[in-house]
Amino acid sequence: PLCSNNNPYASFGATLARDEEQNLWSTPHDVTHTEADDDRVLYNMIVVRNQLDKDSEEWQKLNYDIYTLRQTRKEVRSRWKHILEDLGFQKEADSLLSVTKLSIISDSQNMSKARDILLKLSEETNIFPTSWELSERYLFVVDRLIALDAADEFFKMASTVYPKRPRGDRADESQKAPQR
Repeated sequence: PLCSNNNPYASFGATLARDEEQNLWSTPHDVTHTEADDDRVLYNMIVVRNQLDKDSEEWQKLNYDIYTLRQTRKEVRSRWKHILEDLGFQKEADSLLSVTKLSIISDSQNMSKARDILLKLSEETNIFPTSWELSERYLFVVDRLIALDAADEFFKMASTVYPKRPRGDRADESQKAPQR
């Protein structure tokens, strides 16, 4: 027979489809996800949620947490894309932000500098939310910016567009209602 239950590859396509459905990054069928820690956290949340009864309080809480994490990731990606576009990378922004399992660091000598810049971005700007744990994904992006000699300009723009607010300051000046 042409179809056999002994075929070890019979479920291969189904496995790939299920992996895509797990939405490890930000949107369904996003093939740019990595197997980084933050992706595993999201994946584990999805697995646990899918084992629960949809009517349960635990399912609703996990579903909300998954949604919140995805929205936060989208917001961070959007911030990075905004800065890249402002720096003149309108056509390249998506490809610069695209990180897959096959992505590599362009130059191992840049790794230390990329980590330093990423840490500096996290400490001195609001490009990442306060509770955000640094994602390995953005290490690859910073490495690409170093290779393009645009990392310092990116940091300067991020400092301008997403400045770190003092702890007591709750809203950006742009969000305050104008006085009339």
